[in-house]
Amino acid sequence: MRIVIHENYGSMSQWIAHYVAQKIKSYNPTPDNPFVLGLPTGSSPIGTYQELINIHTEGKLSFKNVITFNMDEYVNLPEDHPESYHYFMWHHLFSHIDIPKENVNILNGNAPDLEKECREYEEKIVQAGGIHLFLGGIGPDGHIAFNEPGSSLQSRTRIKTLTYDTILANSRFFDNDVSKVPKKALTVGVGTVMDSDEVIIIVNGYKKARALQKVVEEGVNHMWTVSALQMHERGIIVCDEEATMDLKVGTVKYFKDIEQSSLQLPPL
Repeated sequence: MRIVIHENYGSMSQWIAHYVAQKIKSYNPTPDNPFVLGLPTGSSPIGTYQELINIHTEGKLSFKNVITFNMDEYVNLPEDHPESYHYFMWHHLFSHIDIPKENVNILNGNAPDLEKECREYEEKIVQAGGIHLFLGGIGPDGHIAFNEPGSSLQSRTRIKTLTYDTILANSRFFDNDVSKVPKKALTVGVGTVMDSDEVIIIVNGYKKARALQKVVEEGVNHMWTVSALQMHERGIIVCDEEATMDLKVGTVKYFKDIEQSSLQLPPL
């Protein structure tokens, strides 16, 4: 597992965006052989999405032959609700780039048969040829997508009842009223993410420091589901200095030393 430590959120967001763009460009996707990209929501990737938009606007990147799969969506929240993940993705990324609407895949939390929706989502990923690069965030309790503490590390896309901690954390998007936050969501599984060819996890801010410490310095544990990244052949954590506050000094120095040359922006 690689850990690339940046000084601040801005530099890490720019680096991640250039890394993703370089991967897409070097793949040279075509209509018959598209690049398949997994994407998260939440506050962590917003900077990366803005940088991707900038790269696209500069004419350096096209998404015409990119297929995306998002991690999750709330259950029983209208797609046009300002806090739905459909709305989030179109607001922060998709409406600003040239990706065809039919290439965008987001779980339907209003489907008449939610279990069928989850099964078919997994099938769509397989039919697309699997995910080449999955971008993800991390919760303060070390969860990825809505795979909260205790989730199976082999889990697949499914219906998930949200913990109070997650509901409370997300209440900031719902007028700080926990009663307005959906209690269930559809989410890809840990196994779904780990099946990807490559995984990048964004970790920023002091609030994520304890989770990063658990994920990096302790063992694989279903109570900290991102720790499954330790078992991935091509897993990268990209973080800022604040997120490293709970790591041992030796751990931080080690990764800064071996990744020093990686801090330069990947060429486009």
